[in-house]
Amino acid sequence: MTKLQNLKHLPQHVAIIMDGNGRWAKQRGLPRLAGHRQGVSTAQKVVETFMEYEIPYLTLYAFSTENWNRPKREIEGIFKILEERLEEGVKFARKNGIRICHLGKPDGLPLRLQERVKRALEITQNNARMTLSLAFNYGGRDEIVEAARRLITEGISPPKINEKVFRQYLYTANIPDPDLIVRTGGEMRLSNFLIWQSAYAEIYFTPVLWPDFGNEEIEKALIVYGQRQRRFGSLPPD
Repeated sequence: MTKLQNLKHLPQHVAIIMDGNGRWAKQRGLPRLAGHRQGVSTAQKVVETFMEYEIPYLTLYAFSTENWNRPKREIEGIFKILEERLEEGVKFARKNGIRICHLGKPDGLPLRLQERVKRALEITQNNARMTLSLAFNYGGRDEIVEAARRLITEGISPPKINEKVFRQYLYTANIPDPDLIVRTGGEMRLSNFLIWQSAYAEIYFTPVLWPDFGNEEIEKALIVYGQRQRRFGSLPPD
């Protein structure tokens, strides 16, 4: 962390598109689910590292609304892995003051998994050291459509709708927009992730596959972020 101490600023909210589990497994002659299992282990280590940097908000993109198009066996395997590791994750969160949030629709997930997610949110709701958001069964466009539906359902008149009001109907209503979005695995796109919230986020792409994303890669991303000048549409100072 020596290099990071020289930076003027660190992000308050980092969001990560965790890509590359399947390719990581294929490179090693393993089934894709082995990559997903390793990816969950990496996620816990990454959370620990960002806690050390005292970054208060971390969001992990775990399962998109488009991921339902994958083979049924793989989807069921991902759900099973999440069920197995969620209880362990809740214990870790309670011990370390982490509040767990869910971004996305619980509908469609296995009932048992829905119940465990709900329990995780309830148990950790008063923790304040870090907010860990898990984007699961999440899609950015779907989130915006759902927000519009709720505005209509609640009878909010058009003149009263502005950006501040609209954002209160998003899944991330009480969470600040991400300062930095990291995507592993070499692809250079957002894949329907935090479409509204990422308007002014700095984006960092790395070819490193998610299971191999460790402390060194985190440091690289934070250093790059610290070297960028965020102007939010304004001109740089003279």
